[in-house]
Amino acid sequence: MRLLLRLLLTAVAVVILAKILPGVSVDSYWTAIIVAVVLSLLNFIVKPILVLFTLPVTILTLGLFLLIINAIIIFMADGFIDGFSVSGWFMAIIFSLLLSLFQSVLFSILKSD
Repeated sequence: MRLLLRLLLTAVAVVILAKILPGVSVDSYWTAIIVAVVLSLLNFIVKPILVLFTLPVTILTLGLFLLIINAIIIFMADGFIDGFSVSGWFMAIIFSLLLSLFQSVLFSILKSD
């Protein structure tokens, strides 16, 4: 039940960010739910592999390369989902940063209950 609630909160965050950011668009609420599911799967499966392969670069940049990895994950989701689009690298990085911030706030509210 908690996983479903986390996915719905992520979908809400995706819709809010799509309305705020000019380079991000989501066609519908159903698409936002699909984006939340795909992002969680990509973060679970693909992100650890990317982090492992880019570990030397990540260490040299003191972890800032993780922003690029997050943008790659966002672009992968953009490629998989038709109703979701991100216009460029800068927007993908901003979207990933703000999505992480929204998720942190929403999940901390969920945890306090």
